[in-house]
Amino acid sequence: MTDPTPPSGLRGAVDLSALVQRPQQSPQQAQPAQRPANGDPVVFETDDAAFGSALELSRTVPVVVVLWASWSEQSTQLVATLERLVRAREGRLVLAAADADRSPQLVQAFQAQGIPTVVAVVAGQPVPLFAGIQPDDVIEQVFDQLLELGAQHGVSGRVGAGSAEEGEDATEPAEPPLPPLHQEAYDAIERGDYEAAASAYRTAIAQDPRDSLAVAGLAQANLLARLEGKTLDQIRNAAASAPDDLDAQLDVADLDLSGGHVDDAFDRLLTLFPKLDADGKKRVRERLVELFEVAGTEDPRVVAARRRLTNLLY
Repeated sequence: MTDPTPPSGLRGAVDLSALVQRPQQSPQQAQPAQRPANGDPVVFETDDAAFGSALELSRTVPVVVVLWASWSEQSTQLVATLERLVRAREGRLVLAAADADRSPQLVQAFQAQGIPTVVAVVAGQPVPLFAGIQPDDVIEQVFDQLLELGAQHGVSGRVGAGSAEEGEDATEPAEPPLPPLHQEAYDAIERGDYEAAASAYRTAIAQDPRDSLAVAGLAQANLLARLEGKTLDQIRNAAASAPDDLDAQLDVADLDLSGGHVDDAFDRLLTLFPKLDADGKKRVRERLVELFEVAGTEDPRVVAARRRLTNLLY
């Protein structure tokens, strides 16, 4: 049995590894996450093509994601257990079940070492939970911690669970719509047009230089554009075979950050920094500043890396 990992904090960046070499989707494929015929908002199916809607939902309520397979008896048992325990939370958690055989990008993005694996997404960011079968009381404890984590990050909504008291609407008021340029950028990212997303964010910044969400969104769109068309193996092999190749090291730092390995990404570039010429140092500094925005400027790992960069500069 794999011991569960308590959700002590967000992993920094949105886990974007699943978007590396993201396949082109037809309009029919790029639909919101599939749900059972009764339109259940609490327990539903998802896959590579539909996961964007689960990410968006994670900004309202923590999303528990189970990577399972029909051929795995443990998987089917765990999915049933998770469904029962999630429903008991009356809409404060939701469960997204992803068939691993149909969701290779999610398996890769969440770095699943076996099936079944359970992770969570809070505010668009991945939180590892556990793998394999766990007792109910252990899962309950993990869920309690997950709800606490969500509350710390302003994710404490509720969706219709079908168990509210009579006359009470269990669905929270709808989130306010995104500003038009932000919505344009989000839609562009969903269809894989990262340049269009970056353009929308740049326009938003030009209109309001204090728009911190647009600044972070631009950094994320740029990161996605740099990773597009590159595989994990290509990036890591290039970096390993050419440790002094700045482009290769920048690529693998992007990949590390996108997969939630925030400290690894920063350490790689900060360790390389003193060895570079003036032009190389400028490129690394600019890339780090952008990655700081993706990870979140208030993240303690960003604060520490920024302090280390300042010491190297001065």
